[in-house]
Amino acid sequence: MSQASFDGMPERLFSCTPTRLDTWLSCPRRYRFTYLEKRPKGAPWAHNSVGAAVHNALRDWWLLPVTRRTPEAASDLVEKGWISDGFRDDRQASEWRERAAAMTAEYAARLDPDADPIGVERTVSTSTHGMALSGRVDRIDRRPSDDGGEELVIVDYKTGRRPLTDDDARSSLALAVYVVAATRTLRLRSRRVELHHLPTGTVAVHEHTPESLERHLSRAGDIAREAAAAEAQWKERLRPLAEDAAAGDADALEAIDAVFPPAPSPACSWCDHRRWCPTGRDASTELQPWSGLADLTAPADPEA
Repeated sequence: MSQASFDGMPERLFSCTPTRLDTWLSCPRRYRFTYLEKRPKGAPWAHNSVGAAVHNALRDWWLLPVTRRTPEAASDLVEKGWISDGFRDDRQASEWRERAAAMTAEYAARLDPDADPIGVERTVSTSTHGMALSGRVDRIDRRPSDDGGEELVIVDYKTGRRPLTDDDARSSLALAVYVVAATRTLRLRSRRVELHHLPTGTVAVHEHTPESLERHLSRAGDIAREAAAAEAQWKERLRPLAEDAAAGDADALEAIDAVFPPAPSPACSWCDHRRWCPTGRDASTELQPWSGLADLTAPADPEA
């Protein structure tokens, strides 16, 4: 029995993260597999293991006493927390452990160990445009602002093989959301976002304006409304059809795909749910779990 609603009552906010919104935008079928059916993923990717080990090491580096925040410590943290999932063999895993430790040490050598961030892997949230948005930021710096005060800078670590540009920082929905959420959570102005690409040692930068942030939030709100409407149909009438669709019932699959259509492309090679999706398999080539590493030839990693 549905709960009665009354005129003037606020609508329930749609709880989401930037990743959830991006998933809906890129492929509604993958959204269904990921968030509604929660299907098992495929084999872990080696490049994700590299990224996780580096992110964890940098998180733990800032937790060390200031006197121990050295490049060598950063390297040691990668070594100690290494994740070997997805590699071809022990030799490849060992080579990438050394490479990841070296680039993390080089990055740490450029950091000021005394400049404690205001947040490390900090969860921030905000309610806006019909959404309850939240996300975890790699690092939030507190730096001097042009007016003599202080402002927050959103820092996101990247370990993929594709070099990043200022346009990547400008167009990132996640970074824009983090700016707004950090401002409201920590009560300091935020405009600047930075993508720190460890393999090349480069930093992609964008300075947001109120107008650019509003464009991102408005777009996020539109995506959220689409996803929320699809989820409502899933709960009301489509969920009982899932088993029939998985068993090959054409009518059930057609009804579900009308709301959660696939979006086939070569990027399906990287989808964690490719094995459940004949449409995606037909549109892409099968890759090995280590295909996203920089020393192998493969299609560009969409999450680099």
